[in-house]
Amino acid sequence: MAIIGQEVEWLRHLFETGTLQEEKDREEFADSLKQIASQVDRCRDITHKLLNFARKMDPVMQAVELNKLIDEMAALVEKEAKLNNINIIREFQKDLPLVTSDPPFLRQVILNLLNNATYAIEANGAITISTKDNKDGRVEIAVVDTGRGIPKEHLKKIFDPFFTTKPPGKGTGLGLSICHGIIQRVGGTISVISQLDRGTTFTIRLPIAP
Repeated sequence: MAIIGQEVEWLRHLFETGTLQEEKDREEFADSLKQIASQVDRCRDITHKLLNFARKMDPVMQAVELNKLIDEMAALVEKEAKLNNINIIREFQKDLPLVTSDPPFLRQVILNLLNNATYAIEANGAITISTKDNKDGRVEIAVVDTGRGIPKEHLKKIFDPFFTTKPPGKGTGLGLSICHGIIQRVGGTISVISQLDRGTTFTIRLPIAP
């Protein structure tokens, strides 16, 4: 909001001084509009995440074919990942039992974890996403990246609302807390292990459908 306010003041200045005839001033005018549009989009994103976090909608539980759902989400981020030389490796167990979950909620979780992994790697690495039957009434999903890792002192806070290791303007600190809330509401668990300069693993365990 502060950036929007600054840009609006600059636009007013350009209008009042009547200097928009200069090409340089027209370029600055266009850049200010671009900044305002970008920050409005960011405000919208933060507001939606806050609403999702506060709303805590009840999940609509149903049997889910996990491998198919994860593959669809991986395909969404794969194109951009390849541009940065990031390989998405799928290691799905065949004949995986159906799980009981809410598909839209679960898609949101998987997409968030894949986007976070891509951000952590930046370029030249791999994300391995795997599924397996734990033979204990639960199915396990693991998202493993070769990124920079998370400092040990941050691991305990990683699911806290508004906690983020991203620089200002790059993250809201709500993504992982929303994921944690969703997985709890569908009867599962989510955990994380990480080593600096070695990478991070997020593990989700979901109940098998009756």
